[in-house]
Amino acid sequence: MTPEIAYRPGQLSRRAFVGGSTAALAALLAACGTKGTARSSGPATTPDLSATEKLVKFSNWPQYIDVSDDDDGKRPTLDAFTKATGIAVDYTEDVNDNEEFFAKIRPAASNGQSIGRDLFVVSDWMSSRMMRQSWVTQFDHSKMPNVTANLLPQLRDVSFDPGRKYSLPWASGMTGIAYNKKLVGREIREVKDLFAPDLKGKVTMFSGMKETMPLLMLGLGIDIGTFTEADFNRALDVLKDQIAKGQIRAFTGNEYTSSLAKGQTAACFAWSGDVLQLALDDPDLEFVVPEAGAELWSDNCMMPAPVSHKANAEQLVDWYYRPEVAAALASWVQYIPPVEGAQDEMNKIDPDLAKNPLMFPDDATKKRLKVQRDLTDAEDLTFTAAFTAATET
Repeated sequence: MTPEIAYRPGQLSRRAFVGGSTAALAALLAACGTKGTARSSGPATTPDLSATEKLVKFSNWPQYIDVSDDDDGKRPTLDAFTKATGIAVDYTEDVNDNEEFFAKIRPAASNGQSIGRDLFVVSDWMSSRMMRQSWVTQFDHSKMPNVTANLLPQLRDVSFDPGRKYSLPWASGMTGIAYNKKLVGREIREVKDLFAPDLKGKVTMFSGMKETMPLLMLGLGIDIGTFTEADFNRALDVLKDQIAKGQIRAFTGNEYTSSLAKGQTAACFAWSGDVLQLALDDPDLEFVVPEAGAELWSDNCMMPAPVSHKANAEQLVDWYYRPEVAAALASWVQYIPPVEGAQDEMNKIDPDLAKNPLMFPDDATKKRLKVQRDLTDAEDLTFTAAFTAATET
């Protein structure tokens, strides 16, 4: 069955809620410096109540699911799931920031207690941290036929979770370059193009280490799936040099979209979903996947340990791996659906979106998309501190 479609272009980016690097560093210091955070005994277990309690408690980011155009609080794809399965979904938009959510669930999770949720969505690097903390439960792929059949090949194996045992992508996106064609006056194809003298003071990059450094490393020909500390420092030296030259106007969070839209920024590091939305109002804005590569990232569904409604949660995630459901969701959130077949279904909803390379990259683009390798807690702390020292001086 195909759920009712609620397509609304130009929605606020999910990544508008990502915090700055200073807050992230403080939270990371707290997480790494406190004993007893991880459970050495492995994930906690609890009886699965799915058979007797037809319920899933699902925490997600704001603006990350389709809603009814009538503004009546309905969520068509979730409502269709409940109608098809009889499983009610207690849906809460309380994941406003990865670090904030980590801190919110930490008291219970670190003690093996229920966090009051069966499913939640966090970014790749936070997924990795929660796995290291033993806070999450493994999915049973044998009960998830749509995931098995339809998860995009390039997302099936990632360094932090080979085989996607603990994390399944909810939506994906690209970190690349955006520029204003009118202001720049030429094509931009590589990171090094942002360092041209006539763009001095007109370039922005992200204030988060995990967002900016992978793209800089890719621009230097470094494989972000295997990079070393020496590779990181090489890219950081390039960044420091450009800062010293005054090339970079600012390091920003999601406010980069405002300065880009206003013409205050000529070129910048950007997220694909943002530029897709901005280009609806300004066709001079272009998103580029650099020839040397761009980062492919995902926000992932995870089940906590312990989880009270495991089978129901697995059934819900599997529902969103049906191509028609994935397309309905993507038509609203406008990020890359991690589901094969979603493009064909999108063509039935919105042919223009189905042809948009920011939502459905072609094969040549896919080859240039790279997933950043997992960082250890020590690397995360060291790299974030070095990046913060360089960008906040």
